[in-house]
Amino acid sequence: MKKFIPAFLIPILIPAAVYTQVNVPFEKYVLPNGLEVILHEDHSVPIVAVNVWYHVGSAREKPGKTGFAHLFEHMMFQGSKHVEKGDHFKLLQEAGGTLNGSTNTDRTNYWEVVPSNFLELALYLESDRMGFLLDAMDQAKLDNQRDVVKNERRQNYENQPYGLANKMINENLYPPDHPYHWLTIGTQEDLSNATLEDVIEFHKTYYGPNSASLCVGGDIDVKKTKELVEKYFGDLKPIPPASKLEPRGTTLEGRKYLLMEDRVQLPRIYIVWPSVPNFAADDAELDVLADILARGKNSRLYKSLVYERQIAQDVSATQFSGEISGQFRITATAKPGHTLRELETAIEEIIDGLKTGTVESRELDRAKNRIKADFVYQIQSVGGFGGRTDRLNLYNIFLRDPGYFNKDLERYTRVAAPRLQEVAQKYLRPERIVLSVVPMGKKELQAGG
Repeated sequence: MKKFIPAFLIPILIPAAVYTQVNVPFEKYVLPNGLEVILHEDHSVPIVAVNVWYHVGSAREKPGKTGFAHLFEHMMFQGSKHVEKGDHFKLLQEAGGTLNGSTNTDRTNYWEVVPSNFLELALYLESDRMGFLLDAMDQAKLDNQRDVVKNERRQNYENQPYGLANKMINENLYPPDHPYHWLTIGTQEDLSNATLEDVIEFHKTYYGPNSASLCVGGDIDVKKTKELVEKYFGDLKPIPPASKLEPRGTTLEGRKYLLMEDRVQLPRIYIVWPSVPNFAADDAELDVLADILARGKNSRLYKSLVYERQIAQDVSATQFSGEISGQFRITATAKPGHTLRELETAIEEIIDGLKTGTVESRELDRAKNRIKADFVYQIQSVGGFGGRTDRLNLYNIFLRDPGYFNKDLERYTRVAAPRLQEVAQKYLRPERIVLSVVPMGKKELQAGG
């Protein structure tokens, strides 16, 4: 989908009929301790990006012991054997760098972007918390970060309008023993009950060089970078290999209506179907389908619900695909004076029209071009979330192929209009979850019935 030119110069929009190539050169090798290393040269800007992915997220947790992966995202910044608490941020920011980290169901990642002459500092800091975090962990740090995470849960979920919708959806879409049943942030009860021994055991099980992928990209000297990687990561001890999580879908028996009263001003509807994991068959088609349905003012749902009928404030559609399962979701907020029953009926009409009608070529081309543009925009950056080093690690962790860029884009190039109709019929079935979030005491606004 992109031309053979440096990634940072790739044009933003490409006609759908034209197939072009992305060029992201890299070298991959594996240290004796199992750490997978990816090097990517780009001397256009004098910066380097260090990006580490651990193949562990909340899907590795167990019922009753949730929130550990996200808790460690915080603990990893609290100092290690040779780095004092707070120094990870302080040293990198004083060097003019930026840094962050995140956790989801399937992975935890950390990244730094620094001037190229500070590469060694970034590698040293990442290696110390990879190999020596537990040496500096104690009850006081655990208690401190546990309180931080619990407060984050209150702010972003419990006290956030519509904040607990995802919790209710996941708990009803996936059975209690499914790895996606709980939120990545965990429950307040599990966080409160977590002992120091619990979290240490979790770290020993999932955080080691052989569970990680290290990508270094940007203005690097490959020979010197290899020497630094060996210096700081070569003697770290591996952990016992974790078992592989196999794809695990879920099914619904029928249409399941859920109701949540919340401190909100306007009612919102969530319609959710089980779908497929990331990179699986039909995943790309579902992405394109979501774009055609609800992205932009010319999309079918926006045009009908927001512009023409004026019964919705907003509407969105997303294919949420994880490593082992996925869900397709439509979300819409009603305008004052309208009910979620109205929205549900209108959404169903649009979906039925998609199943029985045709997808116009301009709709399909527009969706493909937007998806391509998003992809290209992200990889114009060497570091950060979605940048080239981040995507190299993503492909490496989940597909064992860091150079999957063009194959990824080909998935969308191949999407044809008749397939979209088939996919809509296959996945957007009557069996679904319909969650109504309504203002307190306004149950009459809910969908269903």
